[in-house]
Amino acid sequence: MTLLDRLRAGSTSPLNDELMRSAADDLEAGGIVATVFDGLGGLPPAAVPELRFVAAVHRLVLSRHAPRLALLYPSVGGVLNRAQLWPAAAEALGENTTQVRRWMAETGVQTNEVGRCGPLWGGLQVAAQRCGKLPVRLLEVGASAGLNLRPDRIGLVVGGRVRGQTDSGLVLDPGWTGLPSVDLERPLRISHRAACDLQPVDVSTTDGREHLASFVWADDLARWERLRAAMTLAQAEPVAVQPLSAADFLGAELAHAHLGELTVVWHSVVWQYVSAAERERARAVLAAAATRASIHAPLALLTYEPVRAEPGASQAYRFELRLRVWPTGSGTELLGVGAGHGSPFHWG
Repeated sequence: MTLLDRLRAGSTSPLNDELMRSAADDLEAGGIVATVFDGLGGLPPAAVPELRFVAAVHRLVLSRHAPRLALLYPSVGGVLNRAQLWPAAAEALGENTTQVRRWMAETGVQTNEVGRCGPLWGGLQVAAQRCGKLPVRLLEVGASAGLNLRPDRIGLVVGGRVRGQTDSGLVLDPGWTGLPSVDLERPLRISHRAACDLQPVDVSTTDGREHLASFVWADDLARWERLRAAMTLAQAEPVAVQPLSAADFLGAELAHAHLGELTVVWHSVVWQYVSAAERERARAVLAAAATRASIHAPLALLTYEPVRAEPGASQAYRFELRLRVWPTGSGTELLGVGAGHGSPFHWG
């Protein structure tokens, strides 16, 4: 699929859909978008250049470089007018071409969607309760800003009431059908949190917050509220995300078994951005660690990743929550299936 095709594919976000399709027309006509992408069109599909583009435009709004365009962005209090969007966006691109090109070239797509902590929270409960009452060493690969490293600090609305930490400033409505077959009243105990990302984001800085926020759809205000709450929580309880590859990070964290703790490696909607060679390296590290696992120092892999859907399905991909536990598990288990942002989610 060419860059033009990727832009023309549009988005389920009305704002991004209008922006991408108008940008495709402008690119074909040799307008400002052609200048923006000059020399960047060779970005591989895995770099998702069209998402880098819409994020860079959004970041102009967030950083107050595009006041006219801001009037059309709900994320900063504006009201979307599709007819006015492209003229304002083209003007902003023309005035800030160098800045937009720098953001697109230097910053990868961040997938640290807070809503995914809903199914991950449930999966972590399943893993923890299968391994008794052991506290959890939580290791996240591709963590971006590490916003999903505090599942024990959030609340979830399940069955009409809040489970988890009921007084949390971050409460998710995970949209569950069915339930995991565990006691949802049991509190999660996390003894250690660590994470890696090749381009970690520091949300204690304005630059970091703007970068992360730029990848959230400007017209999805529910996601915006989740993001704000998660960034506030992250600033209150900081965890440094290490600038390491998956294999190097796991090699250090899994070098020794940790008696009296359940070590959980998790990742969500990140594996597609990892090269095939790096995935193999990380799998080898995990396989070696699995041989050292015991009932006194178990290891689990919990993932929420996209899988191509069956032909004729309404969506091209479905997102599967999968769990494997060593040494007690017999293989990888499918716990449930959900949407890309974590909600809705079906257990079983």
